[in-house]
Amino acid sequence: MDMWWRLEMWWRVGLVLVMCWGLTSSETYERSAMLRAPVQKLDFGFVPSVVYETQAYYEPGPIGLLFHMVHAFLYVVQPNPFPKDLIVTVIQQNKGGIQLEDFKKPENVVLLLQAIYYEVGFIVLAVVGLLFVLLVPIVGLCFCVCRCCENCGGEMHQRHKKNADCQRGFYTATLIATSIFLTAGVAVAYTANQNITSQIKSTRRLISTNIRDLKSFANYTPAQIDYIAAQYTTAKNKVLSDLDHIGTLLGGRVHNQLEREVVPALDNALRMTGAMRVAKEALETVSTSLETLQEGTGKLQKSLQSERASLSNTLSDPACSNGDVTHTCNTIRGTLGQLALSANFHGLSDVGAQLANLDAVLQTDLSNIVQKGYSSFNDTPRLVTEQTKEIVAEVKGLLDKAGVEIIGFTKNIPVEPAVDNFTKFLTDSQKKIEAFYPQIDQIDFYRWIGCVVICCMVVLILAFNFLGLLCGSCGYDKNATPTTRGCLSNTGGNLLMASVGFSFIFSWLLMGVVVTTFVAGGNVEKLVCEPLANRQLFKIIDTPYMVHPEKKNFLPGMLFQNPNIDLTPGDMYRDCYENNGLYSALQLETNFNFNRFLNVTVYSQELDKIFNSVNVDLEGIVLLDQEGKDNLIDFANTGIGQINYQVYLSEVNKATTVVDLLSYANELEAQADRLPRGALENALKGHASSIRQIHKEQVVPMEQAMSSLSQSIRLLQTSSTDLPTKVNNVLNAIEAAEYLISNNASHVVKQETNKFIKNIMGYFIQYTDWVKHSLEMEVAQCKPIANIVDTLEIVACSFIVDSVNTFWFGLGGCCLFLILSIIICVKLAKFYRRMDTEDVYDDSMDIVVSGYHSDALYGISNPVMSSYPSYDTMRWYPRASAPPRQPDW
Repeated sequence: MDMWWRLEMWWRVGLVLVMCWGLTSSETYERSAMLRAPVQKLDFGFVPSVVYETQAYYEPGPIGLLFHMVHAFLYVVQPNPFPKDLIVTVIQQNKGGIQLEDFKKPENVVLLLQAIYYEVGFIVLAVVGLLFVLLVPIVGLCFCVCRCCENCGGEMHQRHKKNADCQRGFYTATLIATSIFLTAGVAVAYTANQNITSQIKSTRRLISTNIRDLKSFANYTPAQIDYIAAQYTTAKNKVLSDLDHIGTLLGGRVHNQLEREVVPALDNALRMTGAMRVAKEALETVSTSLETLQEGTGKLQKSLQSERASLSNTLSDPACSNGDVTHTCNTIRGTLGQLALSANFHGLSDVGAQLANLDAVLQTDLSNIVQKGYSSFNDTPRLVTEQTKEIVAEVKGLLDKAGVEIIGFTKNIPVEPAVDNFTKFLTDSQKKIEAFYPQIDQIDFYRWIGCVVICCMVVLILAFNFLGLLCGSCGYDKNATPTTRGCLSNTGGNLLMASVGFSFIFSWLLMGVVVTTFVAGGNVEKLVCEPLANRQLFKIIDTPYMVHPEKKNFLPGMLFQNPNIDLTPGDMYRDCYENNGLYSALQLETNFNFNRFLNVTVYSQELDKIFNSVNVDLEGIVLLDQEGKDNLIDFANTGIGQINYQVYLSEVNKATTVVDLLSYANELEAQADRLPRGALENALKGHASSIRQIHKEQVVPMEQAMSSLSQSIRLLQTSSTDLPTKVNNVLNAIEAAEYLISNNASHVVKQETNKFIKNIMGYFIQYTDWVKHSLEMEVAQCKPIANIVDTLEIVACSFIVDSVNTFWFGLGGCCLFLILSIIICVKLAKFYRRMDTEDVYDDSMDIVVSGYHSDALYGISNPVMSSYPSYDTMRWYPRASAPPRQPDW
C-alpha cells in the first residue's frame, strides 16, 4: 500500500511538471512554420534553485591502497569482462523457476559451462581452500600421533651437525619474516574489520542528508512551478507593450515599406519647387542684365565714337607730317576702326512673358502642398493605431484570460497536499530507519567481536612465535649440550611447539572463514559492485522484457502503465546524476496531452484569428492634391523652354568691343612715346587715358552684366531642358505612389502584420523554450534520486564489500604463512628444547658411546658415562649412531 501511495504522489507531482511543459508544444498550432524573426531577448530570471547536501563520493584514504590491492588480486583471479549477455540469458530462460530436468537441456548445459568458465578462478581457489580445510586437521592429527610415537621429530634426541648454528640462524630469520607477514596480515584484517564499524557510523550521516535532500526536492518544486507560471507575465507584459506601441511598430514597418516608393516621389515634387524659385531668380537676373547691357551698349557706342573722332582730329595735326612722325600717325590712324562695339544686345528677345508666367505659378505654395503630402504619409502609424484599437483590446483580453487560466491551472493541482504527504512519509521513514540504529550497532558489535576473535587466533599464534623466539634466543647457550640446555631456552622451544599446535587447531577454521567470505565477497565485487561502478549493471536492468516477457520496459509500465515508453532506469539515473529535472528523467512529455489547455491559452486559434483580421486602410493618405499637380503643369508651360538660348549665348560669348581697350590704350601710349616730345605726344597720351577711363567706367560693368547673363542663361537652359518630361515624370511617380497606397497597401499591411505577429509570438516562443529548458534542467532537479543509488553503492560496496574483501585478503595471507610457520617452528624448536639424549664421543677410542645424562631418572648407574667428562662430547667426530635400546633400560 505504501508503495502505491508513493507512486500516486509522484504521479501528481509529475502532472504539475508536465502542465508547465504543455506550454512548449501544440499539435494544432504549427510553431515550426513560424519564421523566427529577430526579437528582443526577454529576461525571465532564474528558477529558484536548491543546493543539495549529499556528496555521494567516497575517498577511502590510506586504506584505499589495501582496497586497490584486493581489486588487483580479484582481477587476477577473475579477469573476464562482466557477463551481461550470460546473466540476461539465464534470467530470461529461468523466469518460471529452475527445475532439475532443465539442467539436461543443451542450452542450459552451455550456459552452465559458460558460468563455470567465468567462475573458474573462484572455483579453483575455493577448491584449494576447501582442501586446506579438510587436509590441515587430518595432517595435524597425523603429525601429533606421529610425534607421540617419537617419530616426525618427536624423539627427544638431537644429533650434532657442523652447520647447526647456521641452520638455527636461518630458521630464526625465516620465522621472524614469517611472523612479520602474519602480523601484517592480521593487521590488514583488523583494519578492515575496524573500517566497517567506523563507516557504518558515517552511514547515518548519508541517510540523513539524503532524506533532507528529498525533502528539499519536494518542498522547492511547488515554488519552482509557481515561478515558471508567473514568468508568463514577463512575456505578456512585453506583448502588451508592443500592442500599446502598435502604431510605431506595425505602422512604422508599413511606413518603411511604402516610403521606398512614396518618399522619392515627394522628394522630386519638392525639388520642383526649388527649381521654380531658381528659374525665377535666373529669369530676373536675365531681365536685369539684359536691360543693363542694352543701356550700356548705347552709352559705350557714343563714347567710342566721340573718342574716335577726337583721336582722328589729333592725328590731323601738322606735326604728323614730319618725317618719322608720319609713319606713327598713319599706324595709329589705321587702328581707329577698332574702337567700335562687338556685341549687340538690342537684338535679344525679352523674357518678361516667361517671368510673368512663372510669377503666376509661384503664387501657389507648392512646397506647402508637398509638405502636407509628407505629413499625410507620415501619419501612417496614427492610422494603424486608430484602426487597430478594437483588435488590440481583444488581444489584451485574451492574454489576461490566458494568464489567469495558467495560474488557475497550477493552483487547482493539489501540489501542496502531495508535498506534505511526501514530507510526512520521509519523516516517518527516517524515524523507522533510526529505530534500527541500535539493532544495527548491536549486530555490528557482535560482528566486530567475532572478527576480533578470529584475529586473536592469529595473534595468539604470533604471541607464541615471538615469545618462543625471544625465550629461545635469550636462553640459548652455545656451550650447553642439547641435554643441558637451560630452562629459558627449553621454554622457548615449548612455546614454538605450542604455536604449531594452535596453528593446526586454528588454521583450518580461519581458512573456512576465508573461503566463505572470499567466494561471497569476491563475486559480489565482480558481479555487483564493479558493474555498478562502471554502470554496466544498468545494461542488464535496461534490457527489454527483462522483468516481464510482455512488458518491454518495466519502469514506465510500473509508473505510467505504458511499458512501450523508451524509459529505462539507466536513462533515469543518468539524467538525475547530471542533476536534470524529473520531467526530463521520467520523459513525462510522452504520457500527457495538453492540447486542449494550449488551445485556450498561449497558442489559441482565436488569437490567431484576431491577428489575421487586422486590416489597415491607407486610402485616406493624399500625397499631392490637384492644385499641386496643376501647379506643376503650369510650371512646365511657362515658356522657359521656348527661349532662344543659343542667341543669348552667342552674344554673351562675344567681347564688348572689337579690341581690348586697355591693350589699345597701352599700344597708343607706346606709339606716343616714340614721337618727339611736344603737344602731339601729350595729346596721344591724353587719348590713351580717356580710353582707359571708358574701359573702367563702361566696359567693366557691362562685362559683369554679361557674366551674370551668361550664368543665368546657362542655368535656365539646363533646368528647362525636357522640363515637361521632368514634370510628367514627377506626376507619374506621385500617381504611382498613390496607386500603391490605394491598391497594394493591403498586401504590405498583411505582410508587415504577419511579421508583427511573428514578433509577438516570438516572445511566447522564448517563454515556452525557457519553460522547456527549465523543466528539463532546473525544475525538480532529481540529483537526490541518483544520490540514493550512489549512496547504496558507497555503503554496500565501498564500506562493506571492500572491507570484507580486505578482511579475507589479510586473513588468507595469514593462513598461507601459518603453514610455513608450522614447518619453521618444528625445525627451530629442536634447537631450543632440552633433549633427553645426545651423541657422545671418546677421544681415546674409535668407538662412540651414546647414553643418557639423566640416568638417575631411571634408577640406573652408568659407569661408562661417568668416566667421561661432559665437555668431551663437544669434540668433532664422525656421526654417531643412536644409543642402543636394551630391554632392562
